[in-house]
Amino acid sequence: MSDLYAVFGNPIAHSKSPAIHAAFAAQTRQDLVYEARLAPLEGFAQAVAEFVAAGGRGANVTVPFKEEAFRLATRLSDRAARAGAVNTLLFADAEIVGDNTDGAGLVRDITINLGCALAGKRILLLGAGGASRGVIAPLLAEQPAALAIANRTAVKAETLAAQFADIAPVEGGDFGRYAGRNFDVVINATSASLSGQGLPLPAGLFASGALAYDMMYGKGETPFLQLAREQGAGRCADGLGMLVEQAAEAFFVWRGVRPVTGRVLADLRAKLAA
Repeated sequence: MSDLYAVFGNPIAHSKSPAIHAAFAAQTRQDLVYEARLAPLEGFAQAVAEFVAAGGRGANVTVPFKEEAFRLATRLSDRAARAGAVNTLLFADAEIVGDNTDGAGLVRDITINLGCALAGKRILLLGAGGASRGVIAPLLAEQPAALAIANRTAVKAETLAAQFADIAPVEGGDFGRYAGRNFDVVINATSASLSGQGLPLPAGLFASGALAYDMMYGKGETPFLQLAREQGAGRCADGLGMLVEQAAEAFFVWRGVRPVTGRVLADLRAKLAA
């Protein structure tokens, strides 16, 4: 009988995770089934318990359950503890092990797929929510020259920055704080692109040849990437590669085998453009 895995979210019908993990399983010859499961907004823990009872071996967790998954875990990886959120669960020996592969997926997409080294770069992270929290420590591990967080509410960015000060200095403030400054890498970790909204970015934010990276993705450019291109960003990239790379990291956590992502990402990109 095939091992059972799933992704939990609400909504979940749009998820590309089942197709990604099916491709990984075929490539690595792993005998598993991966499903998308809609969890009730007030019933995530119960949905997970029922999944485990049915033989579930592991699960991905997406919006809006990552913080609840963090609380549900009986043991946390170091990166999940740092993130304060969980996107990967492993069920083994009556334990619920929580992990967070978002940061690893982001860094791998930027450094490997896009060929953009982060060491010595000035990085600006837009947003101070859960998406930002999950990637700060992995970004700092790349030893950038500076990492700053911009948010509509300054105090939220300042508070988040302070939580990582034991690793390296991190700056936090509102968008206006960064007027007159420029960065080599600007990463949008807000949800603005999901609703088609723009961000109040100061002019001149993008250094010559800068990478603009949106964690969101869709058919065509997001509003953030459109604005970045207008403001002179040298390169623009969406978050589809991050999606595939964080899935590959989760697959490795579950199966101990790391799939090759290039063809899977290319196929997904072609389908999205069709």
